[in-house]
Amino acid sequence: MTRAKRLSLLTTLLTALYLLVFFQVLAVPLVDESTVQKILPVFPWWILVSFGSYSLWSLGWGLFTFRDCPEAYTGLLGEITRAKMICVHKALPLIDTLFGTSIQASNVTLLFRFPP
Repeated sequence: MTRAKRLSLLTTLLTALYLLVFFQVLAVPLVDESTVQKILPVFPWWILVSFGSYSLWSLGWGLFTFRDCPEAYTGLLGEITRAKMICVHKALPLIDTLFGTSIQASNVTLLFRFPP
């Protein structure tokens, strides 16, 4: 079974279980009914906020440890350099945001051969 199928199956089962408890078809054992009625309506929002927090943390951690992956770092810098060269070769205006200077074709040595 692929990951997508497992995820969709798990999501369907959990959604069905949540709806059965929400509409009081199933009872939650060992929990008072008033507590269930207070917590259950906000449970989907809690899941959404938790997922958003995890996503932001994961993105931030990836940015924080970016230089810990030297091959990815050099590969990305090489792609940025190639993109700048392509823009210069096609005479597109390009501003270097790091130094705030304009890059012209006359002061850049083209390191790659581009198709006409």
